[in-house]
This record gives sequence, C-alpha cells and structure tokens, in this order.
Amino acid sequence: MKQIVSIVLVLVLFGTFGWAKDYTKKPEVRRFIDRMANHYHFDRHYLNTLFSNIKFQKRALAIYVPKYRKKYKHITKKHRKTGSWDRYEKNILKPAKVDAGISFMHRYRKALHRAYRKYGVAPEYITAIIGIESHYGKHTGRYPVLDALATLAFEPNRRQKFYRSELKEFLLMTKREKINPRHVKGSYAGAIGLGQFMPSNYKTFMVDFNHDGKKRMQHPEDAIGSVAYYFRRHGWKRGQPVAVRVSYPGKRFTALKTGYKHKYYRQSLKHIAPKWEFNYRDKVHLIKLERYQFDELWYGTHNFYVITRYNHSSYYAMAIYQLAEKLKKGYKKKYGKYLR
Repeated sequence: MKQIVSIVLVLVLFGTFGWAKDYTKKPEVRRFIDRMANHYHFDRHYLNTLFSNIKFQKRALAIYVPKYRKKYKHITKKHRKTGSWDRYEKNILKPAKVDAGISFMHRYRKALHRAYRKYGVAPEYITAIIGIESHYGKHTGRYPVLDALATLAFEPNRRQKFYRSELKEFLLMTKREKINPRHVKGSYAGAIGLGQFMPSNYKTFMVDFNHDGKKRMQHPEDAIGSVAYYFRRHGWKRGQPVAVRVSYPGKRFTALKTGYKHKYYRQSLKHIAPKWEFNYRDKVHLIKLERYQFDELWYGTHNFYVITRYNHSSYYAMAIYQLAEKLKKGYKKKYGKYLR
C-alpha cells in the first residue's frame, strides 16, 4: 500500500510541477548567470544552485508552443463564433464573485478608503481587480514562479526575451525584499499575489501600504495600495465615469472599428446615443460585446482605457467595470452606505 501511495504521489507531482532539469548546462543560462553576477552582484554559486534544479513547467509553455497546448484547450473554434460575451460574463461575473467582493470590501474598508483618498481610485475598482485576478486572494497561483519564468525564459518560444527580463526582475525583487525565490508561488506565467503583478511591476508600482517595511503583493493592504497606485500612474482620473451602454440601429454593429485602440468624437457618432445620463466630453472608445442574439455597444472613457493597461482586453476592462458596479450597489444595499 505504501508503495502504491508513493507512486501516485510521484505521478501527481510530476504532472503538476514537471520534472527537474539542470539549466546550467544551457549556454544561454550560463550567460544569464554571468550577467546577474557581474551587473547585479549576485553570488554565482547561489545562482548555479538555483538553476541546476529547475522544474520544467509544461503548463507555462502551453501558452506559446502548440505541442503543449492540446491538453489545455477547452473551447473549440465552433463555439467561438458567437456569444463570446455571454460566455465571458457567465464565467467572470458570477453572484458568488460579487458576494465575496462585498465581504472583502468591508473587511479592508479602511485600506480601500485610504487608497481612494491618496490615489483617487474608487474602492469598487480596486476590489474588482483583486477579485478577477485572484478571487480576493484565494487563488493567487500554485506554480513555483522561479521555475515558470525559467522555463519560459530558456525554452524556445516567441516571448523568451520578455520572460528573461521578467526572470531578471524576479531575482532582483527577491534579493531586494530578502525572499527565497523558491518559496514564491504564482500563476503559470509568473504573476504574483492578489493583484497578479508580474515581477517587472514590483519595482515601479508596488507600494508598502501597510507600512511594515516590506512590499508584498500577497498582503491585502499592500495589494490594495499597489493596484490603486498602478491605476494612478497610468492616468486614472478621480470621479470620471468609465463606461455607458449606448443604442444603435440594428442588432449587429459593424459600421465602425471597435475596441480600446480606437477613439471617436461623440458628435461624429451618428445614430449612437447613451442609454442613461453620461457627463463626459472627451473622445470615447466604442466597445462591442458580442452576444448570441445581438451586439451590445458601449462608450468607454479614458478611465476605461486605463483599466486595459492592467490587461490589454476590452472584455477584461468591461468585466472590471460591471463587477465594480455590482460591488458598489451590493455594498450600499448590505451596509446602508458606501466607503467614500
């Protein structure tokens, strides 16, 4: 029985975390180690020890390498043709997500209020980001970040250069914050903590919001402050609306280019009008949400564009907006007042 249990355990570990590889045998890894030692004063023996035992992460490579992708491909092309927003909305904006968000907001209401006062980002938007990225800290990732980044940095794929830079920033962050790099878990792409920051974001956008002398995306208060600061640095404007649904003739919208990359003067958008009050005078983005039976069309503001700096997807930004609105409404209903 013990032998069977041991075999099962080995298979589980193998399937989840991959097999160990000595990356120091790769010339490019040796050059990377040389650079980290010469330019950033890392101990060469320390780095050789780290890279001599890297767990190969197949799940990480599945993003970019087709031969690893089949296992993780759950949606066929046939099902992608229509209704993409219906599926996205169903997966992202569940009632349980809203309820958990309201509880998170109430528990960390002081930190959220302080972030709003300092950075101008409304509590519901900070919470929505944390909710979608990590379900309010419950799912911050189970993959060893060092192994994931090393796999992506040194196994052939089209974004090796990007991940080598992220690996460099990760090692610098762990050195700066006095963290053992083998103890850090995150997503299969190397994102960390409640806000799922990539390592390169730590130095620029991570703040010690609880004033304990450490910057930890795993700590809710630091995550709250850092998400708010990230938005502020990308141009978030206090009190500005984010989006409004609009009407247009017909059921499918094909007249103009849509998405966060395109902007229009409202006066040029004939036969398109907001469905409710919308006090915003700057250019707007046209955001199309494809449903099974029709296209939903929205105006997106500058603040909508700021959300896409966190994740370059109009659907992601719209999910943040709609979740934030549900959180704000639900919090008011439950507690009789709002945080601001």
